[in-house]
Amino acid sequence: MKRKIEKKYVDYLVKKTEEIINIDSPTGYTEEAASFVKNEFEALGFNAYYTVKGGIIVEFGGKDKDNGLLLEAHVDTLGGMVSKIKSNGRLELTNLGGMNPNNAETENVKVITKFNGEYEGTFQLNDASIHVNGKYNEQKRDWDSCEVVLDEDVKTADDVKKLGIAIGDIVCFDPNFRVTKSGYIKSRFLDDKLSVGILFAYAKYLKDNNITPERAIYAHITVFEEVGHGGCGSVPEGCTEVISVDMGCVGEKLDCSERQVSICAKDSAGPYNYNVVKSLIKAAMDNDIDYAVDVYPFYGSDAEASLRAGNDLRHGLIGAGVYASHGYERSHKDGAENTLRLLLAYTTD
Repeated sequence: MKRKIEKKYVDYLVKKTEEIINIDSPTGYTEEAASFVKNEFEALGFNAYYTVKGGIIVEFGGKDKDNGLLLEAHVDTLGGMVSKIKSNGRLELTNLGGMNPNNAETENVKVITKFNGEYEGTFQLNDASIHVNGKYNEQKRDWDSCEVVLDEDVKTADDVKKLGIAIGDIVCFDPNFRVTKSGYIKSRFLDDKLSVGILFAYAKYLKDNNITPERAIYAHITVFEEVGHGGCGSVPEGCTEVISVDMGCVGEKLDCSERQVSICAKDSAGPYNYNVVKSLIKAAMDNDIDYAVDVYPFYGSDAEASLRAGNDLRHGLIGAGVYASHGYERSHKDGAENTLRLLLAYTTD
């Protein structure tokens, strides 16, 4: 059936997206975000539990437990790690996931120490004053040419070490979340926390409307997607299908916009299951959902990780259109709503 989504569910998913985005969770540092996820799903009345790796499995219920569907989204994000304390008191970083210095330059950061709290700083080009550095414009931005300038009175490596900052400490980049009057959602890490917000709204809709799906539905909120093994384990028994709810790509040679839900037919690892893709398209068509079908040139998903781990599953990938992926990203309330509507149409109609 064609289902309208009340505005309150879109408002709810945007609110929850903002809340989870403002919890720092670079790959390898996700405990607080995972705890938030678990508590939110439990507050909505669903059983949720931790995996050994630190992700969250959620049980949405369903009658047919031998034909289960697993929805995967991830709460881990890009970030950095201290790899060197430089002699001038600055920090050299190594990336966590696909963090790119080209679009992280001048961003505010937090350095999370293991035993001595956290410190603020800014990720800058080495010798970042354009009035001093005559080669500022031509200098390549990479992990060797950029550094964290701490907002502390430090001038030497020993000064930094006295603060308790050490090699291996996590560095979190500010997300800078905002929603415009025209409905655009802008932030770092919409990949994939916008999808987590959508799954919160999906759960709330099921609860509010007393919906029990015909087939068993689960969610796995993974915590290592950005490094490729988030979905490699913890597939609930009886699942025959997995769908990654991740960002949809927006860019040249692609049809999707930020206001649509993207259905991925193929990415860098190969085609998604033909019948799953076809069924997702039919659900979108039958319910007047604004969608696009695209091929992503440089992309991998939790669903593929689940298959590579040896699970015998059909797989698919959908998500709200997101522009400027792995940078300062942009989507739209309409894209999130269309993704939520497609999830409901596919799993409950």
